[in-house]
This record gives sequence, structure tokens and C-alpha cells, in this order.
Amino acid sequence: MSELMSQLWTPELQTALTVIVVCLVILYVLSIIWVARDAYMRGTMWYIWAIVALVPLLGVIAYCLLRPPLLQIDRDEQELEVALKQRELMKYGECAACGYPVEADYVMCPNCHQRLKNLCSTCHHALDPSWNVCPYCTTPVNASPNRRTSHAR
Repeated sequence: MSELMSQLWTPELQTALTVIVVCLVILYVLSIIWVARDAYMRGTMWYIWAIVALVPLLGVIAYCLLRPPLLQIDRDEQELEVALKQRELMKYGECAACGYPVEADYVMCPNCHQRLKNLCSTCHHALDPSWNVCPYCTTPVNASPNRRTSHAR
């Protein structure tokens, strides 16, 4: 039996087996590095997944089955897109009194009837309360309603 083994166990077979073992060890180490890096990029606890990946083959399979579907940067980009779409839907904001979404040209909140903007007495455009002059017709904006009605006469 030992004679048969000595005939089969040639230097070429020893070299081939050594190369295979070295390749498997390199793949094992690279799989742990890949799991840790991928888990970090996906925003999970990468150090725990690196420990799980120490279990040969099963750790990598478990990670592949349970990892988050999106990278952290993709999730952040999706959140920004959703926020942008919400802002576009709201068109400049919400009522300061009740939080109801209002458009830029609303003069009054449709929900709580809070005055949001003033109207120009000349051209009737909606004006921001902080403006002193109408940018559409250059009419000075009066702060009190009494002076505005007397100016309109």
C-alpha cells in the first residue's frame, strides 16, 4: 500500500495540491474582505458580518441571503429624490399656522384661512408680507389695511 502511495504521491501532485490549497485560502480571505466591505457600503454592522463570514462558505451564503438590497449611497439618493418630489408637490411650503401644503401664489390657507400674503392694491398680485413695494407694478405696499383702502379710493 505504501508503495502504491509513493507512486501516486509525485512532486507534481504535491505542487498541484499546494496550489489548490493556496488558491482556496486566498478565496476564503477575499470572501471575508468582500463581505466586510459590502456590508460597510450597505450601512450594516460590517464587523458582525465579517465574523459571520469566518465560517467557511456558510457565512458568505448567509450574508448573500440576508444583506440589504441597496447600498447606503443608493438609499440616500432615493431619500433625496423622495424629498425633492415632496417639495415639488408642496410648491414652496406649508402654512405656518396649520402645516397644510400651500402653493407659492396662495393668499390664504385653504385649511385654516390664515392670511399668507398681501394683495397689491393696484395690480392685485400676491405679495410677500415682508415686501415694501410691489415688484410687478412698483406700487408701495401699505402695512395697515386702513391706509390701503384709503389709498385705493
